[in-house]
Amino acid sequence: MGAQLRQWREAVDLPSGDAARAMGWSQARFSRVERGYYRIGRDDVLALCAKIGVEDEEAVAEVARVAEEPAGKGWWASYAEKVSEAYLDFVELEAEAETIRIMHPKVIPGLVQSPRYVREMHSSARSNDPESLIALRLARQEVLSRAKFHGLIPESAFHAEFESSPGLMKDQLRKLIDASEMENVTLQILPLTAHPSVGSNGAMTILTFRHPWTPVASIDNPMGGSHTYDPAQVAYLEAEFENIASSALPVDKSRDLLNEYLEGLHQ
Repeated sequence: MGAQLRQWREAVDLPSGDAARAMGWSQARFSRVERGYYRIGRDDVLALCAKIGVEDEEAVAEVARVAEEPAGKGWWASYAEKVSEAYLDFVELEAEAETIRIMHPKVIPGLVQSPRYVREMHSSARSNDPESLIALRLARQEVLSRAKFHGLIPESAFHAEFESSPGLMKDQLRKLIDASEMENVTLQILPLTAHPSVGSNGAMTILTFRHPWTPVASIDNPMGGSHTYDPAQVAYLEAEFENIASSALPVDKSRDLLNEYLEGLHQ
């Protein structure tokens, strides 16, 4: 909500200090509102949008609606004491997204991981409660029942060996094939023959939302990741995603390759 309000203010070149004075707030309070650290209610949203001059009534109503929602209302709230704040923020954003685009340079993306793959990925997690991490990742997959998903998957991920869980990769391949048959899911495989520079700069996720919410881009890291609402940064990562997608196999050839691996035909 803070990011959307900031975007509207900047669109009319209104200095933050002027907006704060118009609301009768301190500069510090206004800054915390725009950074999402201070919640404001419906009436404040309506008043601020009126002073900024936002004419999109539907958009203002949507932001005001969210302002009325109680904090920590989602299913993810029960994990608040078990995972990092950054990770929980991402889970909440992901759960509200209309489209999800994700690329990982080494592993199967979490939203299309099989339960056995999820457990293996967390078997050595630096956590006092790996079971919560496993449960959270599997719960996140429910978003595929409604959001559009475009995943870029490295072919190299199919060559991983799991001595402690034989048959895991076949189970994972079946999961991917099933997912590829969903109308809202697009899966592309980045082949081993792709130039090593393609997709080598780390995992990324790009989320878009219903009107008027600003798209968000997230970059993975060991601390749970970081995300940005900055339009220029999001646009840069969107272009990077499309560049990687252009080097990946088409959807039909990706599905064929998945079947080849499952049947043991690919050498």
